[in-house]
Amino acid sequence: MIQKLAIIGVGLIGGSLAQALRQAAYVREITGCGRDEAHLQKAVALGVIDSYELDIARAVAGADMVVVCVPLGAMAGCFQAMAGHLADNAVVTDVGSAKASVVAAAEAAFGELPAGFVPGHPIAGTEKSGVEASFPQLFRDRRVIITPLPQSADWATERVAQMWREAGAEIEQMSIERHDEVLAATSHLPHLLAFGLVDCLRAMEEHEDIFRFAAGGFRDFTRIASSDPVMWRDICLTNRAALLGALAQFSQELEQLTALVERGEGAELEALFRRAKEARDRYANQLESWKASFPAE
Repeated sequence: MIQKLAIIGVGLIGGSLAQALRQAAYVREITGCGRDEAHLQKAVALGVIDSYELDIARAVAGADMVVVCVPLGAMAGCFQAMAGHLADNAVVTDVGSAKASVVAAAEAAFGELPAGFVPGHPIAGTEKSGVEASFPQLFRDRRVIITPLPQSADWATERVAQMWREAGAEIEQMSIERHDEVLAATSHLPHLLAFGLVDCLRAMEEHEDIFRFAAGGFRDFTRIASSDPVMWRDICLTNRAALLGALAQFSQELEQLTALVERGEGAELEALFRRAKEARDRYANQLESWKASFPAE
């Protein structure tokens, strides 16, 4: 059981984790930390956290679990502020979507990485943000990727894994490099495309009619363009190399699609669509099968 949980950045992810662990009776005390006092007061009023601090050093004092839930661009400052103030038994993890940049920020702040430092990333979220959008079921039946380092102690890795299991998640382990490549293709690229498509349509002269008559397909594809722009700016920049690789591969696919449409090659278009449909259906069926493997609560 976590005795004191310090959440740095009490938004959708941090707030949902706090609620999930409280619901599981896996934490005694939760302290939140952030720059906006009114936001933290709201988190207390909602029962998400027990108390708050505006100073990171005070927030992590005595905490045996510290979860950093800030945008990637703010990670370095958070690690610097907590350096020298962590308890000997403290485990430090994060929820960042690009792991190489998180590790670099931690190395710059701590010098020698603590044995209790275990990077992590829950594959969960919504297009909404803020503590008022948080809910305890967010991680249920979702995957959390943890990327232990050579310096990470086994006991710390297990504590991070168990915390996420208590929140309802399934744990996967992989290297930092593999994580950043996979997420660039499956998360960062789709978000970039959604933002780009909406901005492209917005720039058209008749964009009001375009948006007014947009159907379900447009709504489903562009839902993630309502995500936090600051967070996604940081993700695109910090995972730039892997994202550029995914963009280059997609650009080739887009050129192929353009050529097929220009030449009117219906058979080739249909074959491509069928391959894509089969792959998407296979993924959806695997996901449903995976969810069914969890016992009903």
